[in-house]
Amino acid sequence: MMSELPDMRASDAERERVAEALREAVAEGRLTMEEFEERLEAAYRARTHGDLEPLVRDLPVPAAVSLTKPAGATAPAQGDWADRIGGPAGGTVAIGVMGGFQRRGTWTVPRRFTAFAFWGGGEIDLREARFEDGEIVIRCIAIMGGMQIVVPPDLDVHVGGIGIMGGFDDKASGPGTPGSPRVRVTGFAFWGGVGVDRKVTREERRRLREERRRDKKSLPGD
Repeated sequence: MMSELPDMRASDAERERVAEALREAVAEGRLTMEEFEERLEAAYRARTHGDLEPLVRDLPVPAAVSLTKPAGATAPAQGDWADRIGGPAGGTVAIGVMGGFQRRGTWTVPRRFTAFAFWGGGEIDLREARFEDGEIVIRCIAIMGGMQIVVPPDLDVHVGGIGIMGGFDDKASGPGTPGSPRVRVTGFAFWGGVGVDRKVTREERRRLREERRRDKKSLPGD
């Protein structure tokens, strides 16, 4: 995959074509799951063609897709996200004091969600979540504690906040696919931290492994 204009801004469709090429590569056993997740995260954070090209440069054709001509892979339909936006949310607050909390699975994220940890921690997993609205704010307050937020690779995420002897990890900040909710992570950390990571779901990980096993079994001589 080569682009004559490496500084040209990447489109959502181009990011998704690279993501599909990476899914194909891990299913074929060309990438480990760790390499796949690292490159997939970088693909959805990419701003330019020059950011995307290194992610598939060592993959053979047809995995190495073109940035200028549409490939067979397309971005997820907006309806996929639309099915996950709307409906009543549950609680708007999570608290961990000398303990912890978890929000994961098919819970519904409210428009405004506040998480507080003092000498404790929390996990907020959005990979299978629904969203009350297309604009979500998650406010994290971590005092001598920490929180981990896990988001799917195709979610629109913007991380900010104030850290004093602590911090907010903004490496997951980046655009999502068309129709994705916009999630803003903000707040305050004192002697603590808030981390945000992009990861595929366990179901997607299992699916990719099954595809890789099936491909290996179909090889001649197996």
